[in-house]
Amino acid sequence: MSSSFDQIIVSEEWENTDVSLLETLDHVLNRGLVIAGEITIAVADIDLIFVGLNVMVSSVETAQEVLRNRQTEVE
Repeated sequence: MSSSFDQIIVSEEWENTDVSLLETLDHVLNRGLVIAGEITIAVADIDLIFVGLNVMVSSVETAQEVLRNRQTEVE
């Protein structure tokens, strides 16, 4: 089974750019990052263990801003 998470696409614009760890961390905290994945361990086509992973990395300010925007959209 294939999903959109199976491929990572890197544009040519980013291949030749030197980005520091601090710049990357700053971008992630300002914009947010969500990582989702799942692992299934099976033997003889019988699923034995399923592990789901959802991780969100963001600054508190960014998360609160997103929540405020969603609340105003609902109202």
